Amino acid sequence: MTVKKEKSCGAIVFKHDGHKINVLLVEQNAGHWGFPKGHVEANETEEQTAIREVKEETNIDIKIIDGFREKNTYSPLLLTIKDVIYFVAEPLTDILINQESEIQIVEWVDIQTAKYRITYSDDLKIFNKALQFYIETIQP
Repeated sequence: MTVKKEKSCGAIVFKHDGHKINVLLVEQNAGHWGFPKGHVEANETEEQTAIREVKEETNIDIKIIDGFREKNTYSPLLLTIKDVIYFVAEPLTDILINQESEIQIVEWVDIQTAKYRITYSDDLKIFNKALQFYIETIQP
């Protein structure tokens, strides 16, 4: 039996107003909360995939912040291994529209709400690393 390999990329998108940091979360139609992500298409870089997927799923244009790349590897199905690469980004636009075919809800939430809502523990671990990285990059 052959093991199928899949690769997706996405972004943990933060915004701040000087006082509070919010993060962009999506609720998949399947009911779990996490970050916008999707499969790499032919000839795309990981960063291009993340930018495209965030746009498709949320309508937000983003700018990736250099220096953060985290990989989560898991098995979503028998004989399938999936790598998901996450970057940290900031929004360039702010009108949220969910991609109804895949996404039920897309919204900005505060950090405590995000920690409560994120469904999978591996995503939460990556979120905590991403948050620490983001805080360090925005400090003057």
